[in-house]
Amino acid sequence: MKYNTNSEKETLTFAKKYAKNLQGGEIIGLVGNLGAGKTVFTKGLAVGFGIKKVITSPTFVLMKVYLIKGHKQIKHFVHIDAYRLKSAKDLEAIGAIEYFNRLDSVVVIEWADRVKKILPKETVFITISHNNNGRIFNFSSE
Repeated sequence: MKYNTNSEKETLTFAKKYAKNLQGGEIIGLVGNLGAGKTVFTKGLAVGFGIKKVITSPTFVLMKVYLIKGHKQIKHFVHIDAYRLKSAKDLEAIGAIEYFNRLDSVVVIEWADRVKKILPKETVFITISHNNNGRIFNFSSE
């Protein structure tokens, strides 16, 4: 599946709507160049889950876990930035794997291509690229 957005606002709205379709247990791997829109998409997901905190990329802390209130099943939104990880083993070291496939969590991993070897086969990859009109979101399960 492909989806196009023409502005940051459209990207946020698209991600917010996408979040409403998630049921828990999903792992979303975001792939794209620096500035592609990975964090903007993640911010939109967080808004869709009703998270009020300011979402920033956890480049130096590597992982942030946000509590979700008011959702029937999803209780944790886990935001991981794999940019600084040296290997997939580093993902284990920060405790991220504990959240994989938990029905009470949704995990989003920026720079997922860097840790692809360790991600479950159910991971949905979203490759984000630019064109003259905005961003292109290409969904796949690799």
